[in-house]
Amino acid sequence: MKNDGGGSMRWIVRIGSGLVMLIVVMVAGVFLIPSQKVAQVAAAQFFKATGRVLTVEGEVSPTVWPVLGVKTGLVRIANADWSRAGPMLEAEGLTIGVEMAALFGGDIKITKIEAIRPQIILERGKDGVDNWDTVPGGGAGAGAASPAPTGADTARAQVITLDEGMIKDGSLLFIDHATGTRVDLRNIAAQVRLPDAAGPATFTLSAVKEGVRVAMDGRVAAFKAFAAGDLSDTTLRANVGGSTFEFDGRMGLAPVVAEGALTADLADLAALAGIAGQTAPVLPQGLGATVRQVSGALTIASAGSVHLRGATVQLDANRLNGDFDLTFGGARPKVTAKMTAGALDFAALAGGNTGAGGGGGGGVAAAPAPGWSRDVIDVSALAGMDAAVALSADSIDFGRASVNQTRLLVTLDRARMVIEARQLQAYGGNVTGNFVINGRGGLSVGGDLTLAGIAMQPLLQDVAKFDRLIGTGDIGVKFLGVGNSISGIMNSLSGSGTLRFGKGELLGLDLLGMLRALDAGYVGAGQKTIFDAITGSFTLQNGVLFNDDLRLGAPYIAATGAGQVGIGARDVAYRLTGTALAGSDGTGGVTVPVVISGPWAQPKFRLDMQALIDQNLAEEKEKLKVKARAEEDRVKAKLEAELGIQRLEGERLEDAAKRRAQDALEAEAARALRKLLGGN
Repeated sequence: MKNDGGGSMRWIVRIGSGLVMLIVVMVAGVFLIPSQKVAQVAAAQFFKATGRVLTVEGEVSPTVWPVLGVKTGLVRIANADWSRAGPMLEAEGLTIGVEMAALFGGDIKITKIEAIRPQIILERGKDGVDNWDTVPGGGAGAGAASPAPTGADTARAQVITLDEGMIKDGSLLFIDHATGTRVDLRNIAAQVRLPDAAGPATFTLSAVKEGVRVAMDGRVAAFKAFAAGDLSDTTLRANVGGSTFEFDGRMGLAPVVAEGALTADLADLAALAGIAGQTAPVLPQGLGATVRQVSGALTIASAGSVHLRGATVQLDANRLNGDFDLTFGGARPKVTAKMTAGALDFAALAGGNTGAGGGGGGGVAAAPAPGWSRDVIDVSALAGMDAAVALSADSIDFGRASVNQTRLLVTLDRARMVIEARQLQAYGGNVTGNFVINGRGGLSVGGDLTLAGIAMQPLLQDVAKFDRLIGTGDIGVKFLGVGNSISGIMNSLSGSGTLRFGKGELLGLDLLGMLRALDAGYVGAGQKTIFDAITGSFTLQNGVLFNDDLRLGAPYIAATGAGQVGIGARDVAYRLTGTALAGSDGTGGVTVPVVISGPWAQPKFRLDMQALIDQNLAEEKEKLKVKARAEEDRVKAKLEAELGIQRLEGERLEDAAKRRAQDALEAEAARALRKLLGGN
């Protein structure tokens, strides 16, 4: 929500203060009006004192009963010369009562001043100047209105007091040209009491804005000092619909500064959003769905920043303590905070459907998994402000996962939130890294997390309702998901990671028994595979986890795995190839692939017998090939011996025989030639 409680409090204070000052303006000018002729003189005196034109139309008549005073027709007070919004005040009439005894003493004690259906415009210029700054004691205009009295004028200063000032059925438009804020109030009823200009002032105010009733009352201990900008003891109470604000401390008006105790109950979020012209955000349980309370030592600095020290924030069942700073110097308000908390419950952030997964031991059939929640996740509130928040908590429940002792640094910049884990103990281990929620142009989540020494069974039970894996492990994962629901995010996950588990158990499957007996019935309740270690790596693409290098080591078993796990679809298609060893040296035994398929809730295990047959046939075929090669080698050796053939390296037997015959033929031909030529 763009307008926060601190901003609402500031304009409520400004409007209330402006009304008080405006009534003082009316007192200062109109009490001089006993008749129409004198009204002209009074208007001139009013202009001299304030620099504003006072116009009185219609009959101005004195009244004696029941109150001594005057009653006017239409009254207008001109606005500041820089304003283009019309008169600062226009009322159908004013009724003013005075105390006769005080008049005899030279003082003016206003017993009553009432404005009938006034239309009031309060403005703040781009330079921070208020259009009511000309009232006596309220700003430069008043201060420069006339020189200080001298001589006889200083013998006795005239005292002006106000027993009761009233506004009935009025309207007010507050315009802040520096911020663009416009506040339009209707059905205004106000009452101001100022028995002593330098003493305390009290007021009540009620109005309607955007159909929401706003009520406020307060007391200022030293009004003159308050109006001049000095700090004065002040108490304020305000109601916006069903929301309440209370302040007890010190406050000054020009500029608005304050220090004191604040308590606020933002019970009516719709009303607070309504007066800001916005729709109330739907907050999840744990972040203020039903209870939103704040208390602490409030400071409003002259620059407009708001600070809370020793604050307590109650959001539903979650209580946070710490220090908060709210500044307005950037494109968006920025919250800087350091908070501590006990146990925090943010389970509702997990969405409306926690889904279902594999049950314990796999022996009892579970209901088909309904899938991830498709409820739209509204992150529009991330764009309302920037933040830098340090949080320490004893534990945090996120619904799908929970953590113990936690120290987080949360930064929010232009709707992108980064949660950095400085310390995060969870499931017996530690988590480091960062998690990102990006609300710029849609929703995406990502992270770079390292989990060390994590107890896998409770983690998987919380995250995926899967409790078949017992043991501790280390997991490293980088991921990114895009979507406006948990379902969309899970079905779009991409990334990569590694895993390494120590000794543990895989429930619902006796891999050793299955391999030894070649029986797929070794599944269900009471069955388990004890392992020494599991290692592997994986990639993520379109919500599917792919793995091809799983290694499982166990007593008398060695297994490798490859396949995929549908994170989005919550199913599995995986092949685990195990070898049941005859001895600890790894020799002998039988190798059988085990196929795991189906939904997480009801995975099915089966032996791939065809693969086993193909494997056995391949082994027998290889044995026959070896035997045939051995027989072939024996026959060739025998022939070589009988024929006197000696093969050259790489030479075939028939080639060697041909070579042997060729050599013999050539030798015989040589002998015949020598004999023909007369040799021996």
